Amino acid sequence: MSRPAAHRRQAATGALTGLALGDALGFPTEFNDVPSILATCGPWREMGLPRPAIVTDDTQMTLALSRGLRTATERGPLDAARMTQPVRDEFVRWYHSPENNRAPGNTCLTACELLDSDRPWQQASRLGSKGCGANMRVAPVGLVPGLSEDQRAGAAQLQSALTHGHPTALAASDLTARAVFLLAQGTEPTGLVGRLRSYAIENRTRYHAGWLGDLWTYSQDATPEDFTARGWDDCLAVLDRLVDALRAPSPETDPCLATGDGWIAEEALATALLCFLLFPEEPVTALRRAACTRGDSDSIACLAGAFAGAHLGPGAWPAEWAGRIEYRSELLAFGTLWDA
Repeated sequence: MSRPAAHRRQAATGALTGLALGDALGFPTEFNDVPSILATCGPWREMGLPRPAIVTDDTQMTLALSRGLRTATERGPLDAARMTQPVRDEFVRWYHSPENNRAPGNTCLTACELLDSDRPWQQASRLGSKGCGANMRVAPVGLVPGLSEDQRAGAAQLQSALTHGHPTALAASDLTARAVFLLAQGTEPTGLVGRLRSYAIENRTRYHAGWLGDLWTYSQDATPEDFTARGWDDCLAVLDRLVDALRAPSPETDPCLATGDGWIAEEALATALLCFLLFPEEPVTALRRAACTRGDSDSIACLAGAFAGAHLGPGAWPAEWAGRIEYRSELLAFGTLWDA
């Protein structure tokens, strides 16, 4: 069963707002274990949005990708030729920004420094890294209207590959964008994981050469299919852990214990999905659960917020919270553009 179309028209605004709110809620708790978070913040179900509501590089890079996608789609149908340079330029601009002071990941920093050159982007990509920096920012790909399945998958993997070229980062980014898209289209949360598993199995050996070029040749894999399968197999394994966790839900237990701490791409996806699916109609509770985790709390919470906002729209979020999130006007501008 799907929700009415009127609800879905503002999925982009809901998702981008939720992403930033989760990011801000998890920013102070990242790098802390759950007892430390509880000692500082009190009961997790009562966590308040920090004042001021400052976000991390997760939201900054989401906006960088959003700007690149907007430029690319203004020039014509989205493809690798139109997308690569605008997104590359925005990532480099973020790298040099004085606001890039929110503890960004080393992979993003190293890759963006290398992207600020004339070299082919495949030579800047970090094929050894499947850090969550690739999929924490990919939600816009699931929100841009009018994309084909190939365009959505290719764009999700390409934006990952510019910094994180590991096949698991590519697959997790593709799956994250797919989850956001499905929820925005009205897929019910109860059926989401099954649809993601089917998608992973269908795409297990599909290499998007038109988007990724010769990226796979920089790996040790014998064929592009071997390269791709390695990433999807990691994602399928963690989705199996997610299914197990949802069979016997335990909302008071740190979700990281079931699906991982989220520093790597497939675990960030699975743990964020777990937080969302524990409370599919209680979006603020889902964000609080995601922020009160021992792992990469801001990235887990920002993805959980994107899922919840895509599912429920902007009305999911308390007006007092949404009204003071950092970068609010730009987030709303992209939401309005893609919801139109």
